[in-house]
Amino acid sequence: MRAFPPRLPEQPIFYPVLSEEYAIKIARNWNVPASGKGYVTRFRVSKQFLSKYEVREAGGKAHREYWIPADDLAAFNAALAGEIEVVAEYS
Repeated sequence: MRAFPPRLPEQPIFYPVLSEEYAIKIARNWNVPASGKGYVTRFRVSKQFLSKYEVREAGGKAHREYWIPADDLAAFNAALAGEIEVVAEYS
């Protein structure tokens, strides 16, 4: 994959997380019960693009993420360097 799909209307924010451990927790503990599958991805994105956004903590220092508005997702995708790699799948 070279881009993330558009957000659904009920998903106004895209939350790329900063650690694989946190991504695994989301995929396994939240996404599987909610939708039957969870994926962990790895990708690189321009520091210049990300400099417009704060790193936020969602419940602790181990849960760090960016909050990218859905309206900015096309620009986020354009700032990706290379492909999006799926590194784990849970079901």
